Amino acid sequence: MSTALVTGAAGFIGSNLSDALLECGYSVRGIDNFTTGRGNNLKALRSRDDFILHETDIRDDAAMKDVLEGVDYVFHQAAVPSVPRSIDDPVTTTDANCTGTATVLNTARHANVDTVVVASSSSVYGSSEELPKTETMSEVPESPYALSKYFTEKLALQFSDLYDINTVALRYFNIFGPRQDQEGDYAAVIPKFIQLMLHDERPVIYGDGEQSRDFTYIDNAIQANVLAAEGDVSGEAFNVGTGGRITVNELVEMLNELLETDIEPIYDDPRPGDVRHSHADISKATELLGYKPEVGFEEGLKQTVEYYE
Repeated sequence: MSTALVTGAAGFIGSNLSDALLECGYSVRGIDNFTTGRGNNLKALRSRDDFILHETDIRDDAAMKDVLEGVDYVFHQAAVPSVPRSIDDPVTTTDANCTGTATVLNTARHANVDTVVVASSSSVYGSSEELPKTETMSEVPESPYALSKYFTEKLALQFSDLYDINTVALRYFNIFGPRQDQEGDYAAVIPKFIQLMLHDERPVIYGDGEQSRDFTYIDNAIQANVLAAEGDVSGEAFNVGTGGRITVNELVEMLNELLETDIEPIYDDPRPGDVRHSHADISKATELLGYKPEVGFEEGLKQTVEYYE
């Protein structure tokens, strides 16, 4: 049985990924300092003998050395998320995401880990009007968060060149689904809108609502992580999306239909750092990983609404 470490295990993606890895037959260790992770996400996991949680910080070198002993694969999901949060507090974002990644990678190579899969972001592409986004495009990160993710993947891929360790970077395109945080100023758009509209409140759209995103259901991100870890693709970065895009106005329309409501959004000024359009070209992931999105946007949105209801 292979052993996997999931950083950020109490987070949205980390907890769902931990569940899936256990179902795939892995023994799973999770690590989280609960800065943004939630204990409720681990309720089912805590009862399993093949899951061990380490409540510590990925920047703690000594703790990471202990946690990594005997680990075969690392799925590095831990991060301080959100573009707006990074603009408000660039120091915390940079320290957690950059120093944290460096510590994970360095301790993993000394522990003889086989493969580290790191979570990057579509935000590294910036606001280039060229669509869809391909991995050969120039990266132009436009926020501290985007820059931290650019650093994350570049450092990971450099480790593949310099040391005897396999690394893969996954550029997530707006992952959504159950367990995503609904609360606070930095909540992602889909869970935030669902929460507001369930309470007959009007969601706020920053801009004209015609900005678009390649919203990608969580199951697809999980599939990409497993394929990246088990494949022979070290030193590569891959887009993880659906290959389509939905405007924020269309999102509100679809939520109104699913929730059987008729709520008009409030429009406000665009936020700094937000890109206009995001649309993944997933042909590289399809060709080299065998990645194929299993859950489309509409079905994923339906499942997400049912979860929060």
